[in-house]
Order: sequence, then structure tokens, then C-alpha cells
Amino acid sequence: MALIKKPVTGMKDILPSEMQLRDYCIGIIKKTYGEFGFNSIETPCVESLANLNSKQGGENEKLIFKVMKRGEKLNLETAKEENDLTDSGLRYDLTVPLVRFYANHANELPAPFKALQMGNVWRADRPQKGRYRQFMQCDIDILGEPSNLAEIELILATTTTLGRLGFKDFKIRINDRQILKAMAAYSGFPEESYDSVFITLDKMDKIGIDGVSEELVKMGFSQEQVDKYLDLFKAVEGKGAVEGLSVIADKLGDFLSKEVAEGLTEIISSVDGTKAAQFEMEFDPTLVRGMSYYTGTIFEVAMPQYGGSCGGGGRYDKMVGKFLGQDTPACGFSIGFERIIMIMMDEGFKIPGESTKVAYLIEKGIKGDRLAQIIGEAQKERAEGKQVLVVRMNKNKKFQKQQLSEQGYEEFKDFYENSLQ
Repeated sequence: MALIKKPVTGMKDILPSEMQLRDYCIGIIKKTYGEFGFNSIETPCVESLANLNSKQGGENEKLIFKVMKRGEKLNLETAKEENDLTDSGLRYDLTVPLVRFYANHANELPAPFKALQMGNVWRADRPQKGRYRQFMQCDIDILGEPSNLAEIELILATTTTLGRLGFKDFKIRINDRQILKAMAAYSGFPEESYDSVFITLDKMDKIGIDGVSEELVKMGFSQEQVDKYLDLFKAVEGKGAVEGLSVIADKLGDFLSKEVAEGLTEIISSVDGTKAAQFEMEFDPTLVRGMSYYTGTIFEVAMPQYGGSCGGGGRYDKMVGKFLGQDTPACGFSIGFERIIMIMMDEGFKIPGESTKVAYLIEKGIKGDRLAQIIGEAQKERAEGKQVLVVRMNKNKKFQKQQLSEQGYEEFKDFYENSLQ
């Protein structure tokens, strides 16, 4: 029986042209984040199921690729439930592994610790265009910094990186989970209903404010509560980030801590005053972010010109404590690496400053001293910084050159057995 040529469903092969772009982007990302003091780390792709199922990954916990026990631990005859067969799984994000890593090595790491982690993650999701079951994530996190300096540095590092990759006119949408809760309390929603209210609010960009109103009423909330809630969002429409935040803070009064509004204002103003890329800060009280581990500031990269977001993050001060037994301030930002690559490829992005690509086409009869002479010439050009491909000449030389041109080769040198040809 013939072996299967195609990748497993939801996975993909990466061709050289895309791989070159990925390598270029990884280089820019690592260099830029390095300039901001972030240190590269690596964690295993396999994590304990106890960690992956710790109710910190939201809906992703339903998408875990589980790994069967091995050797003597795997006993099919006595197994009665799934947990008897599995004890680990492929990571669905990089945050849970990072927190475990930090808890395990805290005494060996500087404080605060600025981490950069890039690596593949796996989710048993339904595959579609631009969404695969294996994909690269790119995270930066600051652990041990309780002040707004963490948020400011994360946003500046990420936006500087996106700017260097050629992106501009995007937005950083920013909010705070404490503002979300204060708005719900102000409107009279009971605390136990907050999560369901926020899930509905998160649909605002898809169903609009009228759709959110209709859903909340169907959930059993009074029209008075819903109107009071949605009037808060209407109050900030068309206003700048700092002005909109001030309006919300004034309306919420004692429901919102003064420090929260001041802190968010400080982040917005500091980033606006020092940014190195072309983008806009936007206070967005509809921003929810689905991960249950967020405790404070949340943010997202919005690229409406490309039809969606391209990354996000926030503060998760309680997560490390589940490993260490004591809370540690933590904040992170993840850029959508795969989406960035897809956009750049669709836009026909050309890697700047690439070496001149030269192809040496050698007639098949050439060998011995003549072959060594040609290779020696190629070596000299490589030493000058050129990218030189040495290959045998095909019968259909025109088609061969056409294929090489598509790979970016600009210069061709033909070598024949008879040097007079």
C-alpha cells in the first residue's frame, strides 16, 4: 500500500519561499525584543495534563492533543476512563508552560524576568484558511513587575516590532478587567452573571449594540439594567482614548478604583508619547479577551484593513501563585505570528537587503579540474556575500531558469564542457 503524501489534517508543509519569510520575521522579532531586554527561553512541547487542565486556558482546554501513557504505565486491560490512558498533552499555548518554567527556575532568574518564547503549539480545532492545528506562537512576558512599566514596555516592544515588519496604521485596543466588572456592577448585574455578560459583550463587533441588548434581555436581565449598561458604551463613541476613559471613570464613580483609571491613562499617554511605529492607542470598553486568567489590563492589536486582530495579551497576576503558592505579578503580549506571515505573503512582501542570488548552471559532462574551477569561482562569490546555487543544467534550460527566477535568482551563469559554447 502506498504511503500518504499529504500532511495530517490541520497540519501543513512549508515551502522554501514561505520559510525564507518566516526566518526573516523571526530574525526581526528576536532582534527587536532583544533590544528591549527580553531573553529567549524554550519549554517542552509536552506538558502535564494536570497543568494543561488547570482551568487557566479557557476554551483551549477542550482542544488538547493528549498523549497516551508509555510502557508499564499504560495498562489497557485495567483502564476504565480516559485519565487511566493519558498523563500529558501537547501545549495549546505558551503561557502555561512559561508559568511552570518560571515557578521551577525562579531562584535562577533575574527579577523582574523578561521572557521571549517562540514555538509551535497544538489545538485540535476545526481547520480552515489561516487556522491550523499546529502553529507558531510568539510571546513576550514580564514576571515580577507590579507597576504599569510592564504594560508600557510590552506594548512598545510589540508595536516597534510590527513597525519594523512593515505594518502601520493599526490600533492597540486597551481595557481593564476591573473596568469590565465595575461597569457590570454599576448596571446592576449580579456578580455571578459577569462571565456570561462578558461573553455576550464580546460579540459586539459581530452583532452590534442592538444585538447585545437583545441577547442580554433574553438572558433574563431587565431592560433598565441593559440600557444602563449599554449607555456606558455609547458615552465613549467617537472620543479619544484618554477622553473616553475619563468619561467612563466619571460615570462609574465609586464603582471603579481611582488607581485603575489613572493607571490606564498613564499607559496610554506614555505609549503615545514614546512610540516608534505608526499606530493609535484606543480605549475600548468592549474588549474582553477570553482567557480566564487575566486579572487587570488587557490589550489587542487591531488591523481592520486586514479584517481582524493580530495579537493580544494582558496582566495575569494570579497564575504564577497556583504553582508557587504566592502570587507573582505577570503580564504578557502575544503577536499572531501565523496571521502576520499570511498577510505579508498575500501582500507580496519582498525581504529587504537580501543577498544577490546567482545560479551556476553546469553542463552534465563537466567534471574534474574544470568542475573544481567553477566551484572555486562560486566560493569566491559566496565570500563576497552573494548567495550562489551550483546545479547541473537541465535539458529544458529555459524552464529551469524560469523556476529559479520564481525563487528570486536574478543572475545566471552557464558553464559548458566546451568553454567556447
